Amino acid sequence: MTGPNEPSVQQLADRAWSRGAYPHVLDCGTEPDKMSTVDAIAATLSFPDWFGRNLDALYDSLTDLSWLPPGEHVLIWVDSELLKRADPKAYLAIHGVLSDAQRALAPGGERADNRRLTVVLAGS
Repeated sequence: MTGPNEPSVQQLADRAWSRGAYPHVLDCGTEPDKMSTVDAIAATLSFPDWFGRNLDALYDSLTDLSWLPPGEHVLIWVDSELLKRADPKAYLAIHGVLSDAQRALAPGGERADNRRLTVVLAGS
């Protein structure tokens, strides 16, 4: 849940749009697990059919994004705390992949090109 001083998911999406970025809202439901979260990321970012459904493939796809338009893509992960509580190890693994991909696509990153990934954790 969003606190009184935290922006809503809509406000986060509007902020992304206002700076020319593409917002993608990731909602993993009320009972997320590792695979449902990976699948939800793939669906949210329209991964190609060849996506391998594991953490290595997740990283590879997140650092490619060639099927999406050039520019910044903001992944707004709604209620990530649900996965953190349900499966802390899966949360840390997925969060780590997202962080690594974000760094790799940043200016000067090892996979930097005309697409960037920004990950934002949000309440509902």
